Amino acid sequence: MSYSVLLTRLMLLAIVLLSTACATSPTGRKQLKLFPESQMSQMGISSYGQMKKDTPLSKNRSVINYVNCVANAITAETTSAYQWEVNVFADEAVNAFALPGGKMGVYKGLLQVAINQHQLAAVLGHEVAHVLANHGNERVSVAFAADSGMKMAQVLAGEASAQKSQLLALLGLGTQVGVLLPYGRTQESEADVLGLEYMAKAGFDPRQSITLWENMGKASGKKPPELLSTHPSNKTRIDGLNRQMEKAMALYRQARANNKKPNCR
Repeated sequence: MSYSVLLTRLMLLAIVLLSTACATSPTGRKQLKLFPESQMSQMGISSYGQMKKDTPLSKNRSVINYVNCVANAITAETTSAYQWEVNVFADEAVNAFALPGGKMGVYKGLLQVAINQHQLAAVLGHEVAHVLANHGNERVSVAFAADSGMKMAQVLAGEASAQKSQLLALLGLGTQVGVLLPYGRTQESEADVLGLEYMAKAGFDPRQSITLWENMGKASGKKPPELLSTHPSNKTRIDGLNRQMEKAMALYRQARANNKKPNCR
């Protein structure tokens, strides 16, 4: 078989693969999803296991119970079949993450910025939204389609490498492994919208999401101009949340009327 014929066949295969892998996010946005949920869950579980080996877990029972209280209230409002595992990491990073497979982590430092249950719910709702909107699958699929050369399972099972760091970053663990690869603006904004809905349905005050990001802005100091970042600026993020606030408040009032009044502390 000639090289040109082989190349043509490979291109046709790629076109068929990409055309059959189109999916729709919870907000109606078109996505590329090349990997089955089972494989994404396997990657998330593997990554989480490594995280627990590499980063000390908090032993503060009151903090653990508090974080689990908020996380459980959020995940109860989703349609996911995951049995979520939540851990608090004894690290001062202002961060949290959620992974395919139903794995969630909160860094101790976040609790100095998300200072009450409502603000923590805003963060965890956002992170859970990334998973349930398949943002990890979307990013890994785009990297794979762009011929990243990564063989997912082998890379995760191997020793530390640039490829492994890249894959972990695509799953949402960038800052933990020293690679800055944040979610894109569209994915961040989508997670904001969905996360606001989850927290409101659980009975957490969605207005506190605005205060949270104001706190984040104060804690992070100077940031580069928005055009130099793949994250929305705090102002853009707050403006987006405000546009969704009327709907979120209606969900919040309905939740409270149904006696959903979380008391996590």
